[in-house]
Amino acid sequence: MDHFADRLRAAPQSRLQRGAAAEALGLARELACWAQRVEWPDREPREMPDAGMFAAADQITVAVHDLAVVLVSDAEVDEAVRLVEAAQKRAGV
Repeated sequence: MDHFADRLRAAPQSRLQRGAAAEALGLARELACWAQRVEWPDREPREMPDAGMFAAADQITVAVHDLAVVLVSDAEVDEAVRLVEAAQKRAGV
């Protein structure tokens, strides 16, 4: 999963501006909400803020690692991997 973040860090600014950063932020938000729903099912998840296109890779890294801590089944891990791979493909990095 860190591969996507590494590719974003290496991507030119123009690629980030063409949607790669937005795709990454969307993924980070989705994964962060998932982790929050597992960890605190009685709370409304908070949305990860947009910290700018150059922070998108770090936001994915944080969200993925937070989610990894709370996942309990191989099926959940497989689903998270599918989400990351699909987002990376859409981002074009």
